[in-house]
Amino acid sequence: MSSADQSRASWEQDASGRTLLIIGGKPLMTLDSASVAVGRGRPQIAMYRGNFDIRDELELLPLRHSFRRGEDMLFAEREGKEPLFVLSIGEASGCDARLRLRALRPDLDRLIVRFDALAGANLYGGGEQMSYLRLNGRRFPMWTSEPGVGRDKSDPFTQAMDAAAMAGGDYWTTNYPQPTVLASSGIALHLDAASYSVIDATGPGVAFEIWQGEATIELYSAGSLPGLVERLSARFGRQPALPNWSTGRAIVGLKDGLNSFTRLDRMIDAGVAVSGLWCEDWAGIRETSFGRRLFWDWQWNGQRYPDLPRRIEELHGRGICFLAYANPYLCVDGPLFAEAVSGGHLALRQNSDGPYAVDFGEFDAGVVDFTRDESAAWFAERILGREMLDIGIDGWMADFGEYLPTDVRLSSGESPMTAHNRWPVLWAEVNARALKSRGRWGDALFFMRAGFSGVQEHCPLLWAGDQSVDFSRHDGINTVITAALSSGLVGNAYSHSDCGGYTSLGPKLRTAELIQRWYELSAFSPVMRTHEGNRPDDNLQVDSTPDLLAGFARWSRVHEALAPYVQHLCQEAEQSGLPTQRPLFLHSDDPETASIQDQYRYGRDLMVAPVVEEGATERRVYVPGGETWRDLWSGRTVDSGWRDMAAPIGRPPLFVRDGSEFAELFARIPEIVG
Repeated sequence: MSSADQSRASWEQDASGRTLLIIGGKPLMTLDSASVAVGRGRPQIAMYRGNFDIRDELELLPLRHSFRRGEDMLFAEREGKEPLFVLSIGEASGCDARLRLRALRPDLDRLIVRFDALAGANLYGGGEQMSYLRLNGRRFPMWTSEPGVGRDKSDPFTQAMDAAAMAGGDYWTTNYPQPTVLASSGIALHLDAASYSVIDATGPGVAFEIWQGEATIELYSAGSLPGLVERLSARFGRQPALPNWSTGRAIVGLKDGLNSFTRLDRMIDAGVAVSGLWCEDWAGIRETSFGRRLFWDWQWNGQRYPDLPRRIEELHGRGICFLAYANPYLCVDGPLFAEAVSGGHLALRQNSDGPYAVDFGEFDAGVVDFTRDESAAWFAERILGREMLDIGIDGWMADFGEYLPTDVRLSSGESPMTAHNRWPVLWAEVNARALKSRGRWGDALFFMRAGFSGVQEHCPLLWAGDQSVDFSRHDGINTVITAALSSGLVGNAYSHSDCGGYTSLGPKLRTAELIQRWYELSAFSPVMRTHEGNRPDDNLQVDSTPDLLAGFARWSRVHEALAPYVQHLCQEAEQSGLPTQRPLFLHSDDPETASIQDQYRYGRDLMVAPVVEEGATERRVYVPGGETWRDLWSGRTVDSGWRDMAAPIGRPPLFVRDGSEFAELFARIPEIVG
C-alpha cells in the first residue's frame, strides 16, 4: 500500500460493528450520537474597546440515528426521519483529507463534531495562546480580541478591570486565535472557517463547536510533531527569513520626540548594540487616562519630529534603521480621515451611509474597509508607501486588527461575524502589499500581534501583545514564552515581545528586577526590542539608571553575538517551517516534557529556562533524556531529569546540546555577560 493510500481518510468498521473515521492508519472518531450535534443559536454580542462579551442561546436537536451513504455519514433524529447533518470525506490537496460538515436545513447554524479517538493524546495549537500550551481539559473560544488585563477571573485586579471596562480577559482571550489542533499521536486538525468557534478539549478527545451551518475540517497525519509543524507551515505559508539587521543588535523603542535621538546616542555610548530606533510617536501623541497614546493619523508629525526624513537618512549612514507605527484605523479628528471618507474607504454604519466610528478610549476612529480592494490599495500606497516607506522608514508595528465590530457594514456585503476573525489577515496582506510595492519584502519589517489562519503567509514577525509590567501568571512576563511556543506550532516561525512589558495600570509599575529578567528572555528571541509602555513617565526604562543601562548593553551584545545562529534558524524555518523557539517536546519523546511551557529550545542546540517568578534566585528546570546537555555557565554535563539550579539575575539557566556546531559561539555568552 502506498504512503498516499495509508494517509487518506476512510470510514471503517471495527470488530464490534462501530463505524470509525481512520486517517494515517489511526482512528480519529467514532461515528455515533455523541460525536456530532446540530442546532440553531441566538447570539448576543457586546464590544467595548476591543473586549467582547459573547453569549449564545443554543438549541440542539437530538441525533439518534446514523447511516452511511457512499462516502457520506448522515445523521437523523431517528430512523425514518429526514437527515439533518452530513459528514463527507472530500478530496484533499495539501492535506490528507477534508471532512465536510453540513447541516441539511437552512435554519440550522450550529455544528459540533467530536474526535473522541484522540482521547489520551496531548493536544496543542489554538493559535497564540498565552496561559496554557497544552489544551487538554479546557475550552478555547476562537475570536480575535484584546486579551485583557490580568486574564485571571479569580484575581481582584482582573475583576476590577472587568467592572471598569469589560477589560479583564480570561485564560483563553488572545489577539491571535487559530482553530488548529495538533495531537501527540501525529494527527492535526484544522477548521477552515472564520466564524466564531470553540476548541473544546474537556474530553474525551477534542471537539469543534462552529457557528455556521457548513464547514470543512482539514486532516493531517505525520510520523512526528515536527512533521506536523512542517506540513502546517506549508499550508499557511512560510515567512521569509528575517532581515539580518533585525536579528543582530537590539531595536530601541522610545517615544520621546527629538529627545529619542539624544537618548539613543547615550545608549550607544554606554555600549548598547543598536540596530534600530523605533519611535511609535512619529505621527504625534494623544494623552489619555490610559496613558500616552498616539495620534492615529499616519503622517509624520513635524512638530514632534522636525525634518524626520533627514534624520532617518543620518541613522542609515550609521547603520541604524528607523521604525514607526501604524494601525488600520484613522482618528476622526485627523486629515486622513476626511480623505478616506471622500474616497469611500471606510466601513459604514448598518443603517446609514455614514462611516462607522469605533471608541478606542477617549477618541473615535474610522475602520478602513479592507474588503474593498480599492481601499486596501489606497492604504498600502497612500499611507504605508508614500507616508512611511518613501521617507525612509524601515519597519513598523502593525498594531490592532482585532476590533472589527459585529454591527458594521462592509463593502463586500460579508457578515462581520465571519469577517471579524479574518480582519487581521486582511490587515497583514495590506502591509505585505506595501513592502512588495517598494521591493522591500524581506528587507523592511513589520510585526503584528493580531492574527488568524493564514496570517503566516503575509506577516513576517509576531509580537506577543500588551503584557502587564509584572510577573503575574496569566498576564506577565511568562506569557510571552507560551505565546511563542503555541504560535510556532501552527506555522509562525518568529515571535518576540515588548522587553519590559507594556501595560501599567493602577499599582502595576515596572521594577528593576522585571526589566533585567526581560533582558535575559529577549536576548534569546529572534528580535530584541524594547518598549517604554503606556505610562513611560511613571515607569522605569532601560536607561533610567546606570545599572539598568549596563544590563541592557550586556544582553544586547549577547543578542548580537547570537546573530549567526539566528540566521541559521531562519534558513531552517524557510526550509522546514520549524520555529526558532520550540517546546521541549518537539524534539523529545520524554513524556515529562508534554506540559512544560516555561522552558524552550532555541533551535535544536540551546535550551533556555528564563526566570519568570518575582524574587527567584533559583529555579526548577527539566533536562530531557535522550541527548547530552551542558550547563552553559559551568561547561559541565547535566544529568537528565528535574533539578533546582541557581539563577541569580544575570545568570538564567542555559544549556548547550553536546556536539553543537555552534558551541564556540555559545561559549562567548559568559564572556560578554561577565
